[in-house]
Amino acid sequence: MMDPRDKELLVILQDEIPLVPRPFLAVAERLGIPEEEVLRRVKKLVDDGIVRRFSASLRHRELGIKANALCAWQVPEERVEEVGRKLASFPEVTHCYERPTVPGRWGYNLFTMVHGYDRPSVEGKIRALSEAVGVRDYILLYSAREFKKIYKRYGSR
Repeated sequence: MMDPRDKELLVILQDEIPLVPRPFLAVAERLGIPEEEVLRRVKKLVDDGIVRRFSASLRHRELGIKANALCAWQVPEERVEEVGRKLASFPEVTHCYERPTVPGRWGYNLFTMVHGYDRPSVEGKIRALSEAVGVRDYILLYSAREFKKIYKRYGSR
């Protein structure tokens, strides 16, 4: 169970972990609590599965990663769980989720995102995924332009 202090901690950690030798000390000072308490709380949030990881947010387009494909898969209903878990296990898949079909309009029910420097490399990755899961019915939808990209924020300041 999270208390109000955990919620304050999450608001700080999701936006900016300071680039200093002891980042959790800087966070502790902002919260007015000891560094050891911050470390204990962070460990509990990780152990409880509330925090999955700490990572850098990169602007992948500036790194040359411009072939960003949403792959829509048409997977038999009885295989969605199996195929979804398998696709999600591949490091080249950054997102994997199920959505309902729209009978007569849209039959694709499983979606993955794969990023690459160019379309041929992304298409090669998708072909390998297709072979691995035994699903041949898919389409690739490439990003043409990015209008907005933010990450869901917890709480506010």
